[in-house]
Amino acid sequence: MSPDDYCQQKTAQSGSSFYYSFLFLPPERRRAITALYAFCREVDDTVDECTDESIARIKLAWWRKEISNMYAGQQTHPVTQALQPHIAPYQLKEEHLQAIIDGMEMDLNQTRYLDYAALSKYCWHVASVVGILSASIFGVTNPQTLQFAEKLGLAFQLTNIIRDVGEDARKGRIYLPINELQQFNVTAADIINSKHSEKFEKLMAFQTARAQQAYDEAFALLPKEDRRAQRPGLMMAAIYRTVLNEIEADGYHVLNQRISLTPIRKLWLAWKTYIRG
Repeated sequence: MSPDDYCQQKTAQSGSSFYYSFLFLPPERRRAITALYAFCREVDDTVDECTDESIARIKLAWWRKEISNMYAGQQTHPVTQALQPHIAPYQLKEEHLQAIIDGMEMDLNQTRYLDYAALSKYCWHVASVVGILSASIFGVTNPQTLQFAEKLGLAFQLTNIIRDVGEDARKGRIYLPINELQQFNVTAADIINSKHSEKFEKLMAFQTARAQQAYDEAFALLPKEDRRAQRPGLMMAAIYRTVLNEIEADGYHVLNQRISLTPIRKLWLAWKTYIRG
């Protein structure tokens, strides 16, 4: 199996909404974004699938070294072998790839966030940076496009947090800010015990409004001249925002289920966004 094949398999197996937007890219950009996404999956799985925290830290340290080696042309992993040829053409910065690893390590260091400022820092590491790297691969002529990508990454992560509240709680993590739980009189025990209530619905409506605002702010930042190149990001946004709208329409029943879209619906949303230009 070639490095590119490895990344393709890793990305397809994830079932992620991102995969559907990649299908519409030219081959070279598709290979680059698939390698980037495979890297994100590798380091994310290191934390999520490793039950021994000390081993997870050792693996993340290995990835830090491997990224440094990649920039020196000494990569050994299939993902870095696939990603390395795209560093120069798309100006992918090592500091951004290392920042993603920092974000994964944050999941080992803490499971709660005091306020939105603290949560925003986490979101920047695990999502906004990925947005910046992705936008660079899609094509940027106006630097403001990177601000669009950064904000869109935040919107995606806020959507993930809302969608996965119950699932994350079962893993011992609550990403909803502590002071906002207190504001709406919802306890951590309520979430851990899947206690759906009117108070919880109001809390989630507040979280959803913030995510919707992040989408609006992101779209307002996208320069007209880069809109066509950034269509993959807009496709992802169409899919993610539809999930957010479904959660809202369902009354925020996210404690015992994970609301998602069918593959055909994701493809349809991606296609609609693509032909809209």
